[in-house]
Amino acid sequence: MLLSHTTFANDYAWEQLTIMTDPTKGIGARKAGSVEEKKTADWIASEWTKQGYQPEMLTFDFELDKKKLQSQNVQITIQGESDKVLLIGAHYDTKGEDKGSLGATDNGSGVVALLAVSKALEGKTLPYTLKLVAFGAEEYGLNGSKAYVQDKNATENMIGMINLDTIIGGDKLYVHSAHSEPYKCDYVPAVNYNGSSEIRTALKTVSDKLFGDNAHQLHPTFEGYPEGETGGWSDHAPFACIGVPIAYLEATNFAINGEDGNDGYSQTTHGDLWTCFNEAELAPCDREKEEDWGKIWHTRFDRLDELNPRFENRLKTQLDQNIQVLTNFAMQANNWM
Repeated sequence: MLLSHTTFANDYAWEQLTIMTDPTKGIGARKAGSVEEKKTADWIASEWTKQGYQPEMLTFDFELDKKKLQSQNVQITIQGESDKVLLIGAHYDTKGEDKGSLGATDNGSGVVALLAVSKALEGKTLPYTLKLVAFGAEEYGLNGSKAYVQDKNATENMIGMINLDTIIGGDKLYVHSAHSEPYKCDYVPAVNYNGSSEIRTALKTVSDKLFGDNAHQLHPTFEGYPEGETGGWSDHAPFACIGVPIAYLEATNFAINGEDGNDGYSQTTHGDLWTCFNEAELAPCDREKEEDWGKIWHTRFDRLDELNPRFENRLKTQLDQNIQVLTNFAMQANNWM
């Protein structure tokens, strides 16, 4: 039986998204290695502490613009009936600050979903042990997740990883698996690539049962990417490289013929996010003159004061759906895996 609507956790998530991304009342942009990124890590840890968990701060070094910097992954562990481990992760740093982005969808949405899932699971019995990880320094080379998989103890008994990256904002919700062609994995000492669709199928089953026709979709086949398979550009990739089956939740729109074709980088058909959009062809009116390409992430549109007036309840609804799917999956993962 699937859980009923977890309203309290979803309302909480929306409140936290406002706190996380508001530049006046909260934190705002969070570039990797910055004071604001560290402030965000501390804030995530404090929220988990308030919920009764014991967060771990896992620091690592990385290089950006020829400077040596430090970041951190923030983690909690919820012990389940089995020592087998499922991990749900989301990066908390941002990119596009120079253009006005505050990282509301990319990836404040993923982080507050983590916080809401842990809140919804307080006092619940889980079949598998659950690790929730907020990754640092993703935007400039997946530094947090790469550092995480270097520690064999951290990935011991891991049977699956779910990546949350930009899970609201786009026209449609998708669930992906790793690509059937192995990613470039030269940053891990021993490659044991896993392109399984097991976790993707399980999450889609949960979403189908909860939301029917509005459930998460598999993107259609397009050049270089078979149906439902994604590239190695986010924190799921290092886990696939070490042999962990992954799934990736994302909000975008693969039907749009964007700057580089149907690749999901154009997230919405909303006219305000295009110089000129041709609805009939789902493409720009003029490819040479188009400037915005329906993109939210890393742009001036990725902030709540720009998105809320345009999308009304879309962001809240999508956040709610992702939280419900993740919570139900964590509670009953043994039914699908």
